[in-house]
Amino acid sequence: MALVSEASDSDAALVERVLAGDRHAFADMLRRHDHRLRGVAYKLLGGDPHRLDDVMQEAYVKAYRSLHRFRHDAELGTWLYRVVYNACIDDLRRARHRPDPVDVGLLGRDRPTTEPGPERVVDAADQALRALAALPEEQRATVVLVDGEGFDNVTAAGIMGVAPGTVASRLSRARASMRRTLEEARP
Repeated sequence: MALVSEASDSDAALVERVLAGDRHAFADMLRRHDHRLRGVAYKLLGGDPHRLDDVMQEAYVKAYRSLHRFRHDAELGTWLYRVVYNACIDDLRRARHRPDPVDVGLLGRDRPTTEPGPERVVDAADQALRALAALPEEQRATVVLVDGEGFDNVTAAGIMGVAPGTVASRLSRARASMRRTLEEARP
């Protein structure tokens, strides 16, 4: 069992090392995929950084405990996306039963919409994130995976456990909804 991992280890080799008891290999696996997985989780959770770490920890524990069931018929990254996706959906469902916190930083902020400079860009990005966060979780996940992460419909369908046609219809509805929301937000 190697204590120092090789940067060139393939995902399959890392999985085999983890299954053989090498905990360092699991850390290497997470380092390889963490940035993209966190990005997806952040968007799925509606940009809530407070929930992100908890959900990622839960997802990584689940991944570690169920790695022996990884069948190598998909890429490890795709399988990890599925684990993170499921952890986010579970958290979003639990959150329905919790009251929404108030963002006190937004209270009393009345900014003109004709403001020049980078503030407009930030406002536009903020509106896009709010439009994304307002989508039902299934549509949000579809937009994040296809438009945000660049997965094709078939791969996104595999991550979400639905048919590719379902991905296409969710994506169409989500894009239309976001377009309406953004148009309504325009001055």
